[in-house]
Amino acid sequence: MTITFSETRDIEAAQVVVLYKVNRWSSVRKPQLLYQALINSHYLVSAWDGKRLVGIGNAISDGHLVVYYPHLLVDPDYQGLGIGTELVNMLTKKYEGFHMQVLVADNEAISFYEKCGFVKAGNTQAMWIYEVNEH
Repeated sequence: MTITFSETRDIEAAQVVVLYKVNRWSSVRKPQLLYQALINSHYLVSAWDGKRLVGIGNAISDGHLVVYYPHLLVDPDYQGLGIGTELVNMLTKKYEGFHMQVLVADNEAISFYEKCGFVKAGNTQAMWIYEVNEH
């Protein structure tokens, strides 16, 4: 298997939906908004096995000081192969030198991001207004 990485936005909405469903991400309940959010991100990276989307990551940024990485997913069948690490490397290289690169991690993702060089942000607490209802 040869995994290729891309910085283009040549991704179909159906491919995104499949990847988010297999990862059980709640944003898949709003597929059109999810797709638009990804395509309109400040930066978007993806991983491919042939024509199959197997990983994706995106960034939201002011373009100068701060970048937030809201999504990083790898198809469970492809986890443990270094795909997520390469996607993180692509994202962090793009924003190297920024004052702050931020993400929210929980459960097993915490140790993954620590291996990628992220550290806990002092005594901060993640907070959100989280809309789960479909409109």
